[in-house]
Amino acid sequence: MSAQAAASFEPSPNNMEAFWMPFTANRQFKSKPRLFVSAENMHYTTIEGRKVLDATAGLWCCNAGHGRKKITEAVSKQIANLDYAPAFQMGHPAAFQLASRLAAMMPGDLDHVFFTNSGSESVDTALKMAIAYHRAKGQGTRQRLIGRERGYHGVGFGGISVGGIVSNRKVFGSLLNGVDHLPHTFNLKEQAFSRGQPAWGAHLADELERIVTLHDASNIAAVIVEPVAGSTGVLLPPQGYLQKLRQICDKHGILLIFDEVITGFGRLGKSFATEYFGVQPDIVTSAKGLTSGTIPMGCVWVRKGIYDAFMDSAAENMIELFHGYTYSAHPVACAAALATLDIYKDEDLFNRANELAPYWEEALHGLKGTKNVIDLRNLGMIGAIELEPIPGKPTARAFDAFLKCYEKGLLIRTTGDIIALSPPLIAEKSHIDQIFDILSGVLKTLD
Repeated sequence: MSAQAAASFEPSPNNMEAFWMPFTANRQFKSKPRLFVSAENMHYTTIEGRKVLDATAGLWCCNAGHGRKKITEAVSKQIANLDYAPAFQMGHPAAFQLASRLAAMMPGDLDHVFFTNSGSESVDTALKMAIAYHRAKGQGTRQRLIGRERGYHGVGFGGISVGGIVSNRKVFGSLLNGVDHLPHTFNLKEQAFSRGQPAWGAHLADELERIVTLHDASNIAAVIVEPVAGSTGVLLPPQGYLQKLRQICDKHGILLIFDEVITGFGRLGKSFATEYFGVQPDIVTSAKGLTSGTIPMGCVWVRKGIYDAFMDSAAENMIELFHGYTYSAHPVACAAALATLDIYKDEDLFNRANELAPYWEEALHGLKGTKNVIDLRNLGMIGAIELEPIPGKPTARAFDAFLKCYEKGLLIRTTGDIIALSPPLIAEKSHIDQIFDILSGVLKTLD
């Protein structure tokens, strides 16, 4: 939006009422709107012309920062050359190029890629693949899916069924049948103020054995977890927990799905959580950082054996998987993703995040002892500040912090009474200092 256009926009309810905003208190927002009109590198610019430091990478997605010329030029060139190409029975070169590059980023035989348009679509794609895979292998009774309490896997019916955030589930009916949940991995008493992975809690993975005993492995298709649960407030996997899940899944022939929509593309200081933790799942979902948030796009990696099972179960001239999206491997999204991968590689952003992580950790844990702070937790370039809730007013204290930070030029994200932080990977130490200077000041003012 140009400065002239921004100045002519009247942020009144009359202008704003038509848009039903997602995951937003619409009435509160429209009474006093917060509008961005431009962004560059680490900052947004508001409609009033104020600079706001982005401590959330947009929405966990702008890992390469904002307004990156390489990406915008690639998108502009692509849209002028090939604006759209159908993905059903047709293709375009960039889709195959991107898939090859993404496959090369994953360990082992996670070497086939299916394109989606969001994390929600990636999750529903992965769940469908898991069930259909077992059917292709002659094990059609394996239909049950296992998620985790406090898990977030997007907003499709599959994703909210395996997800475990109450507010995302409670008003949408019975959801999918045949879904169970593991307990979440957070325990404030045992884990408070952990630096990195907490030492307590690996035994929680053993709950999967209880679920297997209840239903029998022959009825279970897959377990899906976020390696680090992000949207629920940054819940870290205890030491050895993910390794245990992998072992139990192997023992019972259950597929393990990692939802890496947040942890993918450098957020932990490695390419993906599967590299960071040294645990290889059977399916990986992603989105967000794939294009650094510039164009909606997601993807799903599967192991070679899963892909081969589909190829082997259908006649050569038949469709092997009746699933896909109009915009799968959209040419413009592919161009954005390829340019984004170039930036990650050329600027060594994953390693940069790894090198910044200790500084980030020290800055975050410097808030210990601040009024109302009951926990601090971190991993890679992710952090969380958990606040003591106001009795009878859950979420109010954190949302007050959100509003005050915004007024002071800092964008944070809140979930419940937890402040979640995940800055772009281009952040400098001075940006980290500014983030925690503002936060420290704001936290001291909260009731």
